[in-house]
Amino acid sequence: MSASIGREFIEETKSKYAEPSLQSQGAPQPPLELDYPPASALIALPEPDRTQVPGIDLRAAIEARITVRHYSDQPLALEELGFLLWATQGVRQVTARPVTLRNVPSAGARHAFETYLLVNRVDGLQPGLYRYVAGEHALLLLDGRDDVKARLTRGCYEQKQVANSAVTFFWVAVLERMYWRYGERGYRYLFLDAGHVCQNLYLAAEAVGAGACAIGAFDDDALNAELGIDGESLFAVYAASLGKRA
Repeated sequence: MSASIGREFIEETKSKYAEPSLQSQGAPQPPLELDYPPASALIALPEPDRTQVPGIDLRAAIEARITVRHYSDQPLALEELGFLLWATQGVRQVTARPVTLRNVPSAGARHAFETYLLVNRVDGLQPGLYRYVAGEHALLLLDGRDDVKARLTRGCYEQKQVANSAVTFFWVAVLERMYWRYGERGYRYLFLDAGHVCQNLYLAAEAVGAGACAIGAFDDDALNAELGIDGESLFAVYAASLGKRA
């Protein structure tokens, strides 16, 4: 590429992504987290600073990290699930801007993901579909019907690791949270951010004797419907099954 062509390419690219964002137009910032009915009974998770998790050397965790699709029947402890949620989307601080500072990087600290969970085997929890309320470090039961596991597994093209997992994570993008600042370019940031979140899950799983399997293959319409989201303003981007190593 010649210097002149290179400059033209740069100017064209800058122009393409230079449209004013909603933020620059003075639109109000979207909420930092999805709302829930005030009367909802949240299930508190053990406080992260009081959670006892075995220490693990970072290099050892990185070298041990593999995709694990087969799990033992051993359930996760509620404390372990709380640690995994804290490691992937836990809120460390709400700043004056305001934004949330979490344990994973995110473009502009937008943190556009909500974590939905299919719980199959977690001590102290009824099996069902939950949402992680990160600001409260708590869980909200969304669907406790007996067939929820079968329906969500079907949405993931019947991948057996979903049905056999102790818990499967579904990361749902709240589009306006990222779009407000970055416009169309924010779409690519969503997928970059999803990778950060899932990698933290893989590494955190090593500390609790578990393994994870990232899942990008699912029926978007079916899965979004089973999660109770519209597939447009909120949509599933990524998933990961997890359980104790067999």
